[in-house]
Amino acid sequence: MIRSFVLAAAVAMIAGTAHADEPIVGNWKTASGETAVIASCGSSYCVTLKTGKYSGRKIGTLAGTGGSYAGEITDPAADKTYSGSGKVSGNSLKMQGCVMKILCKTQTWTRL
Repeated sequence: MIRSFVLAAAVAMIAGTAHADEPIVGNWKTASGETAVIASCGSSYCVTLKTGKYSGRKIGTLAGTGGSYAGEITDPAADKTYSGSGKVSGNSLKMQGCVMKILCKTQTWTRL
């Protein structure tokens, strides 16, 4: 009986770990003070603004695991899309958008 309980508990812990959210998932305060939500969307993560002038607009799609992500980021004010990346470190997310991987702009977002 006890062995069955321990086995069931171990299976539940493994299943919970397998379905845990990536560090990038959540609400973030952008460099301009707006709130962005990053959520799973299929096999990647979608970045959507929730506040500000461009509220409701999807501004990026990133893929990756373990705190490092790559994909595309859109500057909503200029309506231009760049190759992008994100790196989570604690409660900070360093977002970078680049043109031809040479001209890059980096912002640090804070977890809300």
